[in-house]
Amino acid sequence: MQEVDTIIAGGTVLTLDGEDTVIRDGALAIAGGKIVKTGRSAEILNQFVSPVLIGAENFIVMPGLVNCHTHAAMTCFRGLADDLELMTWLNRYIFPLEARHVDPELVYWGTLLACAEMIKSGTTTFCDMYVFEAEVARAVRQAGMRCVLGEGLLDFPSPNAATTADGLAYTHRLIGEWADDPLVSIIVHPHSLYACSPGLLAEAKKIADDYNLHYALHLLENQTEAADLERRFGKKALAFLEEAGYLTDRFLAYHCVAMDDEDIKLFADHGCQVVHTPESNMKLASGVAPVPAMLAAGIMVGLGTDGCASNNDLDLFREMDMTAKLHKVKSLDPTVMAARSVLRMATCEGAGVLGLGEIAGTLEAGKRADLVMIDMNRPHLTPLYNEYSQLVYAAGGADVDTVMIDGRFVMRHRRLVGFDEQEAMDEVRKIAGRIKESLPGLAPGFDQ
Repeated sequence: MQEVDTIIAGGTVLTLDGEDTVIRDGALAIAGGKIVKTGRSAEILNQFVSPVLIGAENFIVMPGLVNCHTHAAMTCFRGLADDLELMTWLNRYIFPLEARHVDPELVYWGTLLACAEMIKSGTTTFCDMYVFEAEVARAVRQAGMRCVLGEGLLDFPSPNAATTADGLAYTHRLIGEWADDPLVSIIVHPHSLYACSPGLLAEAKKIADDYNLHYALHLLENQTEAADLERRFGKKALAFLEEAGYLTDRFLAYHCVAMDDEDIKLFADHGCQVVHTPESNMKLASGVAPVPAMLAAGIMVGLGTDGCASNNDLDLFREMDMTAKLHKVKSLDPTVMAARSVLRMATCEGAGVLGLGEIAGTLEAGKRADLVMIDMNRPHLTPLYNEYSQLVYAAGGADVDTVMIDGRFVMRHRRLVGFDEQEAMDEVRKIAGRIKESLPGLAPGFDQ
């Protein structure tokens, strides 16, 4: 018999592979951080032996969730300045407070708290745009999560970059420092068309091309942005991006609420990807992205939560539920955005959007062992007729019992393994105290 590091046996295994294979009384053999084989429990136990045998009866074993867009350190701003319009929220509250308070300490502890929240709700991989991203990488390594991260590039000073040249140089350093890391990958992150000049966009694209990296920005988050950009460029935003050479299969765009049929065709023709963030878009009244039309056109779409200042949580189970229901009521068609499609957006499609489809997103031999175990022995998950429906419409992040990333358990029976979540909460509370003291002066009219 072949010895492996871990065997998980006895559960219902949702592979999310190309055939959506479901293995009841299934098992996985894991060694060296990879899945060696999946199959029926009897088959795996007859072929493999391990010092670690995890019984998974009454559990669904599935790929870890992939959060394709967030600003992890913004856990420090959770619940601050809610119920505002996007640009008011950004310009009167978020940007001034960030300029005053964001530093490496805030980013590290805010990100570590976000990692605790994401792991405990089943997310194994996330994509992050913020500042001091080296601190994000440090927190990610502490937590044991998989992350694609990039420094937010802006035309105006950020807490980490006095000039655009500083931001670009920091991006170069990130690429060098985290090359070939098993968990941390780098993406080039110009913030948006409204916050980046054509020159900065060109410099960012050149870095991405030189290193063959993915690159991404916030795009067409609402109709007002779309109209403002058209006036600024004298053409539609996507026409500008096409002329700038931005539309490639390494480009992903966050939000895309104001995309029309012409935009969707352009994205599909060029192989671009989209990240859908329904709860954030709803909370900021930005609108509803035309995701069913994107999927019908062949665009790969992943799910993201956005940051805690505009969501206000990082639970992708809630995001899946909202995704399915939002598009049904928008289209008045209950068959739109079926549970199976939404679960794929949060797993294998999300991994593909981030360029990680070869290593994550499904439970298949050769893939990295990024998986979660969902405890189905709960009143609200009983009885069980369809696993996909139950996960999207009934399950929540609190039903996640165990999480493995890269073959290592980072949570067992709801207890984090790699770090002290209480310490992260305590440190963020201290940071929030300093932020709260400055609110009257920095954000006039703030009503706590």
